[in-house]
Amino acid sequence: MNQTEIEKLQAELALLPKGYISNKTINGKVRHYLQWRENGKTKSKYIPDSEWEAVAAAVARRKEIEQILKSADIRRTIVTAPLSNDYTMNVITGDALRAMVGYVAGWQKRDCFQSIRSYLYGKATPRVCAVYGLRRTGKTTMLHQAIAEMAPEMFSKAAYIKARRTQTMSQLDRDLKQLYNRGYRYVFLDEITFLEDFVDTASFLSDIYAAMGMKIVLSGTDSLGIWIAGQEELYDRAYMIHTTWISFAEHARLLGSSDVDDYIRYGGTLRVGETDFDDPELRSEEVSFRDDESTRRYIDTAICGNIQHSLKCYEDGSHFRHLRELYDAGELTGAINRIIESMNHRFVADVLNRDFVSNDLKLAKKNLLRERNTALRTDVLERIDVRTVTDRLMQILEIEDTQNRTVPIQPAHIAEIKEYLKALELIASLPVKYAAPESDDRENTLITQPGMRYCQAQALVHSLGKDEIFAALNEAEREYVCSRILDEVKGRMLEEIVLYETMRKLPECDVFKLEFIAGEFDMVIYDRSAHTCRIFEIKHSRERIAAQYRHLMNQAYCNDTQQQFGTITEKIVLYRGEPHDEANGIRYLNVSDYLRSL
Repeated sequence: MNQTEIEKLQAELALLPKGYISNKTINGKVRHYLQWRENGKTKSKYIPDSEWEAVAAAVARRKEIEQILKSADIRRTIVTAPLSNDYTMNVITGDALRAMVGYVAGWQKRDCFQSIRSYLYGKATPRVCAVYGLRRTGKTTMLHQAIAEMAPEMFSKAAYIKARRTQTMSQLDRDLKQLYNRGYRYVFLDEITFLEDFVDTASFLSDIYAAMGMKIVLSGTDSLGIWIAGQEELYDRAYMIHTTWISFAEHARLLGSSDVDDYIRYGGTLRVGETDFDDPELRSEEVSFRDDESTRRYIDTAICGNIQHSLKCYEDGSHFRHLRELYDAGELTGAINRIIESMNHRFVADVLNRDFVSNDLKLAKKNLLRERNTALRTDVLERIDVRTVTDRLMQILEIEDTQNRTVPIQPAHIAEIKEYLKALELIASLPVKYAAPESDDRENTLITQPGMRYCQAQALVHSLGKDEIFAALNEAEREYVCSRILDEVKGRMLEEIVLYETMRKLPECDVFKLEFIAGEFDMVIYDRSAHTCRIFEIKHSRERIAAQYRHLMNQAYCNDTQQQFGTITEKIVLYRGEPHDEANGIRYLNVSDYLRSL
C-alpha cells in the first residue's frame, strides 16, 4: 500500500460516523442509537429504523478502514517517511534524559525489575513490554531505572515519552516514525493510558515498530486499560509485568522495616520510597493508608478512576456492560467504593463473630486478672457486656454498608466490579477446604493491599465510639476494647497474608485453610508429588502458649488430614517471637523470617 492509498483511506475515514451502535428496548420495541465520546462526554443520537442499515454499514466500514491502516503493510511506509524538525509529543533524549533519570542512582529495585531487563537485553521480538499496576507501586521509577543503567551505546538509542491527556495515538505514531528513522531503538512510553484511543489501537506498537526491531516499554496509571489491551489489541504481543502486589519480603527490603505490623498497617504502596520508614512524620504524611480519608482518596483515584477511564476508552465505552447505568448516573465510583467497603465490613464482622467472642477472649480475661503489674491488671472484660457491644458494632457496620444507596447494586454489578478488581490484582481468592471429603470447598476474598484493608477496618472499629453503650465505659476501657478488636483484625489479616504469599511463592503445592467441625488448621501446605503435608497455626503474638497449638495436637484432626493429604511432616506455629522447638515436636517459627524465606 502506497502513501496515496493511505491518504485516500484516511480521507474516507474522516467522513464516516465515529462510535458504536447501541440497542435499547423501550416499551417492548427495539430502538437504535449511535453513541460516541466527545470532549470527555458520552453523546448519543437516535437512528430511525429507515436509516439503521446505512449507519450500521458506515460504522462497520470505519472499523474495517481502521484495521487496514493498522495492518503490517504500513511498515513499508515508515522507513521512507520524511523527517520533520520537531516531535509532536514530549520526547526526551540525550543529556536531558540522562539528567531526568539521575535521581534513581542507588535506589533499590522492585523484584519484577529483572523482567524489564530480560526484555531489553533479550533477543529481538515483535512484542512490547507492558508495566502496569496501581498508583505508587513503582512503575515510572522502574522505567527510569532501566534507562539509567544502560551502557552509553545503548543509551544513545533510547528515548522517553510521557503522554498527556490531550494527545493521541496518531501523534505517537508520527513521533515513533521520526525516532525510528533517527536510529532510536529503545523507547519508554510513560502514562500511555492518557491517550484515549490507546486500548483500541495499541497493536501497531507491536505489529509495526516492535516487529522492526524497536524495544518498547510502556506504562500507565490506568492499569486496567493496559490489562484490557493485553487481552485484546496486544494479545500474545506483550510481556505483561504487574506491579500492584508487593510481598512482605519486598516491602521489608525496599522500605527497611522487618516488622510485619508495619506491613499490615502500611503495606501495598511505595509512597515512602527510599526514605526512613521509622520516621513518624513520614508515616503520618506520606503513607497512602495513614487514615480513612487518605485511603478513600486512594480508592477514588487509583482504583475507581482507573476502572472508569479504562472502560470509557475501550471501544468508545461499549464494554461498560451492566455498569453503564451506574456510570451514566455518576454512581459508579460510589458503587466500587461500597463493594470494597462491603468486603471489609464482612471481614470485620467475621472477626468479631469468630474471634472477639471466642475462647481467646476468655483466655484474655484470665490473663488480665492474673497480670502481676497492678497498673495493667483490669477486669474490664468481665464488666462489659461483650456480646452486646459486639452486636452493636456489627449493627453499625451494616448501617454504614447500606446508607446512601441511591442506585440499587445488583449481583451483575458486583460480579463485574469484582472481575475488574481481580484484573487490577487488588483482590484474590483464598481457598478453604473442609475435612469431610464430601463437603464443598469455598473461598475467602482477600484485599491484596493490607494497608488499605487495615485502615478501613480501623475506621469501622472507631465508629464504635459513637455507640451509647460503649460511650458509658471510661476512656481506658474504651481504648482497651478498641485495641483488642484491632489486634484480632491484625491476627486475621496475618493469616491471610501468610496464606496468599505462600500460595504465590509455592505454586507447585496446594495451599489452603482446613476447617473441621470445631476448629481449623490456619494453613496446610500439601506437596502433591510427595503426598506429604505441613500444618500451621498463625498467631499475631510474641508469646508461646500451649493453647496456640491445641488443634495441631488433636489426633483426630491429624488423622483426617493424613487420610486426604498424606503424611504430616511438620507441625508449625508462626508467630512474632523467637524460633523455638517444643519437646512435643511443635516448631515455633518467626513469621517475618518465614515470609522472607519464601
